[in-house]
Formats: sequence, structure tokens, C-alpha cells
Amino acid sequence: MTSEDNIHRVVLDGASLTLDDLITISAGSSRVQVPDGVLGALERSHGQLVRARESGRVYGANTGVGANRALNVEPGGTPAERRKAHARHLLLSHCAGAGRVDEESTVRAAMAVRLNQFLAGGSGISTGVVRGLLEALDNGSVATIHSLGGLGTGDLAAMAELALTLSGDRPWHTGGIAPVRFEDTDSLPFMSSSALTLATAAQGAIATERLMKSALVVASLTMLALEGSPEPYAEAVHQARAHPHQAAVAASMRRLTGPDTPAVPARLQDPFALRALPQVHAPALDALQRLRSILETELNGAAENPLMTSEGVFHHGQFHLAMLSAALDATRTAVYPVISLSAARLSHLFRPELSGLPSFLSAGPRGSSGLMIAEYVAQDLLSILRTIATPANGPGISVSLGLEEHAGFATQGARQLRHLSAEAPVVVALEAVAAVRALRMAPHRLGNAPAREAFTYLAAGLDPGQEDRPLGDDLARALALLPGLDQFWG
Repeated sequence: MTSEDNIHRVVLDGASLTLDDLITISAGSSRVQVPDGVLGALERSHGQLVRARESGRVYGANTGVGANRALNVEPGGTPAERRKAHARHLLLSHCAGAGRVDEESTVRAAMAVRLNQFLAGGSGISTGVVRGLLEALDNGSVATIHSLGGLGTGDLAAMAELALTLSGDRPWHTGGIAPVRFEDTDSLPFMSSSALTLATAAQGAIATERLMKSALVVASLTMLALEGSPEPYAEAVHQARAHPHQAAVAASMRRLTGPDTPAVPARLQDPFALRALPQVHAPALDALQRLRSILETELNGAAENPLMTSEGVFHHGQFHLAMLSAALDATRTAVYPVISLSAARLSHLFRPELSGLPSFLSAGPRGSSGLMIAEYVAQDLLSILRTIATPANGPGISVSLGLEEHAGFATQGARQLRHLSAEAPVVVALEAVAAVRALRMAPHRLGNAPAREAFTYLAAGLDPGQEDRPLGDDLARALALLPGLDQFWG
């Protein structure tokens, strides 16, 4: 058996790609395969596009694009030569090559998304191009794609760059295949996609889903460290106003903290950062569930313009990612308060009147600062996250001589979610460092709570010393441990 036989393969058929499978492809831990017969079916769609072009005007096939859509391809040379030149000019002119180069994982995911969209059967692309993209994914090749040029109405610049890489006009970032021959109808169908935006949003969504689980586990440790009241998580409370995700968060907290911990709560009512945790956490889970649903619809959708269907060729606005843009904005807006509560719990752990422990959990000589600086780091990050959470959707635009007058900016919203998912774990990791130190100072507060396992996991990786020292090493260790808290979620 060769190593190739051991590679996990995700089936791409244009209809069933999931977010989780896409992430395994992006990480390079899975390759792709296409069922027999799917590529053959694309021949019919390609033939439909060619016939439509020969019998009438088809956007991008025998006309210009954008504000040039009313212009027929200029005469000069034979019809075949004009079509070939026009197709090449479209790719060259739309390849911006601007901004930073996207990560290999993002580009790999974008390539997989684009292939899966082709397999949905609406593009009219030639099968030679599809086979070339499949070959590149199969052998681990990754294109060089720059980030700038998308507005949430199609990643034209990025897809032109990918097309020119496949055609041999641009170098591969990793690996490579023999140049692919593009038919004279392939340029616009190839570019007519938001694959890079979808890949970016998928990465941000999955990372944020994982963070929400870790944040809840860390919150349960803080609740135990502060001897918080279990009443806010009682089943009766959440039956009285039944929001499903809210009830699920409360149930997770009950399970993690156990029925008998603490034996006597320290307060009649806790601060909001403990008492309102289910109410604040739930909207983020709700938004992420909605975002996942929208993304999986987009991953498997045929949205090329024009669209080849059994009922004919249609020019349309399906490329507009308004649904995704709204969901991305809603998700970031809902996730920010979860991280804000994490920062608040961090501060509560430092207050002797709430924790019954030394100020800033210091253990050195009188006046030691302990973890004081952690609050400053957390608040600095919250100021960054507030900006990232600002909606990307809404502003008006004017491009292509004013004839394209709206965009949802899903591309920018996707980048912002990925940015948030990279920065926000730092706040949760700071809370984890503080909660573990507090429970080391008062280990009896753990009782027999199931969250003890999460404490043991974190404590094994965090330095037990409590002397004043730079925070960076402790934070780096906690960040590395954070993803492993998923196992204690439920």
C-alpha cells in the first residue's frame, strides 16, 4: 500500500461539500475526488454556452463585461481569433495581483470551492479546465493569489490569477501542473465566483465555532474559582424563557460545574459576566449556526453569470453575497460580547472582594503585581475587536463607470471574521491563565466538578510558578492549549 492509498479524500460533486470537509482540504490533510460521470455531465453545460453564443449575445462570451457589457467583441481577424484574444484579454485585465499573498490553506480551500462550484453544473466551463483544477488539487499544488480586488460580488481578481496560473502564465506557489488549455468561452465562467471569499469566511467560521467552545470551558473554571452561584444556569430558569442555544449553554455550564459546586455560593447574585453568560453566549452560537448554513449553501451553489440551466441561459445577480455579508456582520457583532465577558471575568478574578484571593492573584512580596498586566492586554485587544466587529455591509459604491452601484462587502466581512478568530483567543487564554492560577491558590473550590479535567489539562501545560514574571510565556502556552479544550465541551 502506498502513502497515496492512506490519504483521506473528500468527494466533490457540486452538492454535498460541508464546512468541516473544506477545512480538512485547506489544512492539506485531505485530497479530493470527483465521482464518475460528474465531469461528463459538464460537457452538456459547456455545449449549451457555445450554442448560446453562436445564436445570440452572451455576456462575456461575445460581449465585454461590466460597463462594456453592451459592446460586442471588436472585429479584426477571424471570428475564432477574435474570441480567443477577447478571452485572454479578460483574464489579463482582471488579474490585479495586489495586496498580500493569501495563506496556502486559504488558497487551497478556494481552489476546492471553485472546483465544487463548477461541478454544480451552471458555469458552462470546459471540462479540460475542470480536470486541470482537479489535478492541481490532487497533487497538492497551490496557486499564488493576492488578496485585494473583491467586493462581495465576485472574486474576479483572485480567480483571474488562479486561471492564469493554471494556463501557465503565472508561477505556482507550491507544486504545479502542465499548462491547461482554456477554451475561448472559459474566461468569464472561471472568474465568476467568490471562492476566495467563501474560503476565508469558512476558515473564520470554523475557528470561531471552536473558540466559543473553549471560551465556555474556561468560563466554567472561572465560575468555580469565584465560587459563583449555579442558579443562573438552572434548568427551570431557561425553561421559563426557552431560547434553544441559551438553554444549551446553561446545560453545558451545569454539566461542567457539577450539581454540588460550590456547596455555598459566595454571593446571592454574581456579576453579569457570570450571571448573564448563557444570554450573551447564545446569540453567538445562533449566528454561527446561521452562518454555517449560508456558507454550505454557497459552497454548493451554481452562481456564475450567465448561468446555464435546463431552462436556458440566464443573466442574473446571484453572484451578490448579500446573505453571506449580513450573516458575517451578525456573527462578529454577536461574538464580541462573549469576548468582552471573558475580559470582565478576568478582572473579577483579580478583585479580592470577589475572589477572596490576593489582588491580581499575586503571591510575591507585598506590592507584587501578579497578573495585573493581563487586564491591559485584554482591554487593548477588545479595542481592536470592537473595530473588527463593525459592520462591513452597507456603504454605497460606484464602479464600472457607475453601472455597478452596490456591493455587500462580504469579502471584507470574511476577512474581519478571520481576523477576529485569530485575535480573540488571546483574551480567553488570559482568562484561562488567571483561572488556573486562582484554582491553584484555592484548589478546594474545584470540588468534584467535571471541569476538573479541563483544569488538569491546562495546569499540566502552564508553569505553576506564581512569582512576578513576564506574561508572554504563560500566554503563549495557554494559546497553544486552548484548542484542546474542545474535548471538554460536551
